[in-house]
Amino acid sequence: MRVQDASPSSSSHLRVERLSLADSLALATGGKAPFAALGYGTPNGVAWMPTVNARVLSSHGAMADVWHAMGADHIESGTTGIARWRTDGHWLLGAIDLDEAAEKQGLAELAHRAYRDLFKTLDQAGAPHLQRIWNYLPQINADGGGLERYRQFNLGRQEAFFEAGRAAFEGAPAACALGIHQGALSIRFLAGQTAPVPLENPRQVSAYRYPETYGPRSPTFSRAALSDIGDGRIALLISGTASIVGHETVHHGDVREQTRETLRNLEAVIAAANARGTAVFSLAQLDCVVYVRHPADTEAVREVIEDALGANAPMARHAVYLEADICRSDLLVEIEAHTVAPGRLHPTTAATAESRA
Repeated sequence: MRVQDASPSSSSHLRVERLSLADSLALATGGKAPFAALGYGTPNGVAWMPTVNARVLSSHGAMADVWHAMGADHIESGTTGIARWRTDGHWLLGAIDLDEAAEKQGLAELAHRAYRDLFKTLDQAGAPHLQRIWNYLPQINADGGGLERYRQFNLGRQEAFFEAGRAAFEGAPAACALGIHQGALSIRFLAGQTAPVPLENPRQVSAYRYPETYGPRSPTFSRAALSDIGDGRIALLISGTASIVGHETVHHGDVREQTRETLRNLEAVIAAANARGTAVFSLAQLDCVVYVRHPADTEAVREVIEDALGANAPMARHAVYLEADICRSDLLVEIEAHTVAPGRLHPTTAATAESRA
């Protein structure tokens, strides 16, 4: 089902800004909403702003990352199966929510169904290339009948990638997967017409190459991606990043050291990104979401970030802190982020991404 607002534009480029809930809603006055947004602690009833159903731990309250399709005079909204989406004909932001209690299916089956409709959405909307995915599932570390629920999710997700003929290993999209304490299995996704450039972290084993001790199917994501969002600007989209070196968790039980290790991993990903084009990214400029397992640890995590970057660094000032479980029970904190810088991808980098797609 589609709802069309106007005629299409061929010159759309993306812009993203982090705003308070009040400032985000103010953009929709006059009956014309922004392209789309991802909300943190925001109401469920805003059609263009799917929310993350997690408790906000930040002092500034509900926030949103608002995506603007600049130069577009046409926005369509619609549904494909269980997926809801908005597109300007070039970019697409979608949302899926599945209530396990109502669906009466296991998590692997629900993840498979969700991703099947996600890929159908991309095909039908003409935005074939995933740029970034956000996954939120209740009780991520709980036992799901002999297999941890995150591992069940990985089974269904990867099977859907295989069935759709999508890259489930090298070339997989940037993504995160967090455990929420209530609500539905929720997936948010950003897609476009141009293939992003996947990035890995040289300090870590690629998630899709984890040994079988982490489950029968490996997680399906790259550590980050570079996306040409138009108007001479490149977006760096960083997946959920935690205190992992190689494939092993380090600094067990120490949230401060886990945060420091996470920052080192972010720096490594940024260095890899800076080597792939002329855009220059930095840790201090990231807009990040910080997921904290234990709310009492929030201040310690904040102090480590501010000590590393300075309290006035954009990353420190604009960070959104959410209560969430991390995909491993021994991880206490995870950070995902995005930033944008002027520049271009090296020609060989862009060509490689297109050939993978």
